[in-house]
Amino acid sequence: MSEAAEENVAGASLSSASDPHARPASPREPEQDADASDVGSSTATGERNECCIRPVKIMLMPDGHMMTVAFTIGLSTEELKKRFAAKLKVPPEVIQLHLDGTAVEDNQTLIDLGVQPHGTVQLEMTSSDPEKHPIRPVKHHTEYNMPDVITVRVQTGMDDFQDVVVEIERATQRKAFLGGYRHKMTKTEFHNAAVQTVPKRRPDKGVELFSRSTQTVKEKNQAQQCNIHTYTQTNRAGFHMSRAKDKLITPGPYVTADEQQSERLKAVLTLQTHWRRWQAKRLTDQLSLERKQRLDWMERERVRKKQEKEELVRAENHRKMNPQTKEDFALLYNALESWRKEQQERINATLTGPELKAALCELQEQEAQFIAAIDRHHTAAREKSHSRAVQDFLDKCAAPKRWRAFDGKTTQMDTPYTIRARALRDLYNRLNLPDLRKEERLEVLLALKDTVKENNCKLTKDIVELADREVDLSNRGVKKANLDGLRKRISTLFLQYIKNPTFNPEASKVLKVPQDPAHLKKVFFCHGCHRYLQPTDFGQADGTVLRCRRCSQLDVEARHREDFSHYKSILKQLHKTEAEFSHKAKIIYLMQEQDLHYLVCTVWGAHSAINACSDLRDLMLVRWDRLLEWSPWNCILLTKDEATAHLKVENTEQEYSTTFISNIKHKHMLARQYFSQNPAMAEYLNNVTSHHNG
Repeated sequence: MSEAAEENVAGASLSSASDPHARPASPREPEQDADASDVGSSTATGERNECCIRPVKIMLMPDGHMMTVAFTIGLSTEELKKRFAAKLKVPPEVIQLHLDGTAVEDNQTLIDLGVQPHGTVQLEMTSSDPEKHPIRPVKHHTEYNMPDVITVRVQTGMDDFQDVVVEIERATQRKAFLGGYRHKMTKTEFHNAAVQTVPKRRPDKGVELFSRSTQTVKEKNQAQQCNIHTYTQTNRAGFHMSRAKDKLITPGPYVTADEQQSERLKAVLTLQTHWRRWQAKRLTDQLSLERKQRLDWMERERVRKKQEKEELVRAENHRKMNPQTKEDFALLYNALESWRKEQQERINATLTGPELKAALCELQEQEAQFIAAIDRHHTAAREKSHSRAVQDFLDKCAAPKRWRAFDGKTTQMDTPYTIRARALRDLYNRLNLPDLRKEERLEVLLALKDTVKENNCKLTKDIVELADREVDLSNRGVKKANLDGLRKRISTLFLQYIKNPTFNPEASKVLKVPQDPAHLKKVFFCHGCHRYLQPTDFGQADGTVLRCRRCSQLDVEARHREDFSHYKSILKQLHKTEAEFSHKAKIIYLMQEQDLHYLVCTVWGAHSAINACSDLRDLMLVRWDRLLEWSPWNCILLTKDEATAHLKVENTEQEYSTTFISNIKHKHMLARQYFSQNPAMAEYLNNVTSHHNG
């Protein structure tokens, strides 16, 4: 084994043999005289006057691990065993030492083994009982890899060198930080080094000393000389001073302490007066600024509300002029009904007899003309809506499959079905282009025939037959206007072809009504149009008669002509307000526009409960008791400003008068009687009743 792998066991202080002021012997080695004739006081590798220790190599068998330990050459083998027993943690009786295969006796010393003052010796160590007491190498500390003994070569002359054995002593405490410096270019830090030297001990005087800190005051007397000398000069014999620059000072009136205190008090009052004036001015300026800001805010709010109302009226007029949705046409029919009632009341109040009948007949004819005009708008809007719905249907069928990956990116994939749907969509759009030349139209019809010929059925045969007829008529020179009906039939039949899942499998995922009758689990009969429809085609049941949405809408347009757009806005505002209060609200989501119409118009009279405002654009329903959930029996109809103030009321019983509270309770009772007929709301009503009874 190389000496780099040898185990180090000795202490941790650095000393040199050549140092004339070497430290005393270690406590583990008894101090001996420095007589040159005493060979036993020398170490295993040199004299005491040269080096206090020398290394002894011990090979641990059978592992062959090497240990280097410093001993004096006069030390006996028995003492060696005791020291190794303490380090290796085995009894000294089981340790056996061998030199060149020969056992070493306990009374033999290193000198007896032939070790010279400057020499070294290598011993082998074994255990007599390796099963119970095996010899294992000492584990050195990984955080400190410094060897115990090092050999330093010192130059003593021009060509003379001497090897000096140095013992490394491990300090038990961390060295003090002695400062250092940092390189300006490389920023490398260099610390001042500390040496491993034993501090010099103070000589022992033989007297036991004690010390104690005391708190004493240090006093010091020192004379001080002024920097500038001050003196006075007077006339005397032989010296004359000029009085040209002298000043005559006359003392003023004497001021008593009371007079001085009075002047101070006047000055304090003057300061307080100005200070309080400045404070008052500052407060009034702040109040004036706040008043101005308040007035400006009120003006801005007034302008904003006015602009909002004007915008609502402008949007309502635009909806009347360009109706597109069902709500727009309901608004038109409601305006028509209001105009009819107003004209009828005027005619009844001003005319009688035959003139009354003639005026009523003329009014009826005007109403019929207005209805016909509304129907024309309705037809145009329905066609536009139908074209948009068909295009949306085709786009959904042709859309590729999309999904979001783990990294957030969207991945798209086309399937054979989506490619087929995209081809049918493109062909349908080309088929409905209005401005196609004759050759282009013939190419589209040829592509249509090739597409539908893939399936043989009555629908495809009809499409092929109509396409051939259009080709024949075009070749004969028939005008384009006379072919519009035929082209419309071809487009309609091809759309039926596209909606059939047999020819377009993607259509089955987009169609609302399943094509297979087996999937129609539940249908209802409409007493208005006498058709069987799905539950989604029906609204709320009107008594015992079940009508679909289309029949209900037709009845509203024909007789009632009511506009629920304002009540729909109130309901949306109510949803938003309740969502801010609590996300557990349930009753509000059971309300429909018709229910809100009854609650606003019949129960609350379509006006505010406080100032009787009847503008539905400015009215809203809020909670009566803000700590309870909103319900028809816990609400109040107010304007938006009144609602904001009402929701800040902590106790309604104290803020409002008794008459007003009894009126509100009466309206709550009417709402409770009406909505108790609804089974869904009756459950919550019973819970509230039981809660109040409890």
